[in-house]
Amino acid sequence: MTAVPGAGAGCQDDAMSSPTADVSVRIAWAEDARAIAELQLRAWPELYAGVVPAEALPGGPEAEASAAQAWAGSLARPADARQRVLVALERNRVVGFAVLGPASDPDCDPVADGELSDLTVAAAERGKGHGSRLLQAAVETMTADRFTRAITWTIATDDVLRRFLTEAGWAPDSAHRELDLDGSGSTTVKQVRLHTSFA
Repeated sequence: MTAVPGAGAGCQDDAMSSPTADVSVRIAWAEDARAIAELQLRAWPELYAGVVPAEALPGGPEAEASAAQAWAGSLARPADARQRVLVALERNRVVGFAVLGPASDPDCDPVADGELSDLTVAAAERGKGHGSRLLQAAVETMTADRFTRAITWTIATDDVLRRFLTEAGWAPDSAHRELDLDGSGSTTVKQVRLHTSFA
């Protein structure tokens, strides 16, 4: 498994709160690449628990360096002006991130449909409102980019993420898929799609 931006939805929380001087959300900078990569690699063992053997997940300094390089390139040169990464901060420390851009599914319109392809909050930082702030900022950013609808894919067994999203107004749209995580067909994960409208 290779660490790449937007590889899957991650962790979230259910606390609603407003930004303060100590907590905020902003567009990610290239300098955030290492922090995002480290957070992503730390989140994957929990996200893929029971789906991918722990030893198959990337880890260690070499994996972090490779992931950080991929993130830096993505942040510095996005393929589309509407591809954005948001970071949740607590005292200027990255504690979560969200990846968004045009939807790529065949039945979606990339002009009107946005996609939240990753929402990750550090395990130790959940319950503090970071996930809610990230989700709200993602919706506001996609609305500003003139998307009228958004989709996201969640692992079928991730009841926590699905509940978090449905409580925020997202709903399943009956689409589902099975991802081949390593290209061999031996490690697959079932996902369901949720959507929300901004109109």
